[in-house]
Amino acid sequence: MLKICVIDGQGGGIGSALIKKLKEEYGEDIEVIALGTNAIATSQMMKARANKGATGANAIIKTSRTAHVIIGPIGIILANAMMGEVTPEMAAAVADSPAKKILLPLSQENVEIAGLTPEPLPHLIDEIVKIKIKEIMHHV
Repeated sequence: MLKICVIDGQGGGIGSALIKKLKEEYGEDIEVIALGTNAIATSQMMKARANKGATGANAIIKTSRTAHVIIGPIGIILANAMMGEVTPEMAAAVADSPAKKILLPLSQENVEIAGLTPEPLPHLIDEIVKIKIKEIMHHV
């Protein structure tokens, strides 16, 4: 079974929207683990029907090692992102994970991705759920 970790912080709105769509599309054919940088984010993602959830740096570091796919905003690989919620160790663990990383180009940081055409969040989520995850499932 495909193990997908959704990582989010602050209010957990992005992660919640992702998990809701993933569960609508794939149901229990995938395992979704909500990893919040804080308890509010984890709680919101659990309400969106994640299979499991955990909070904090150690949970993200440990669980990133065993995921098949990690999804979240680009800040999850940037040390001190999300107003400091992403520790350097968390960012390194996600970046070093053998999992396929699908990053949303949404950032409050001083980071810009050249050549990227901005898309609304719902369009990005649809692309991840309906195209990217489907491609990964066919190769696992």
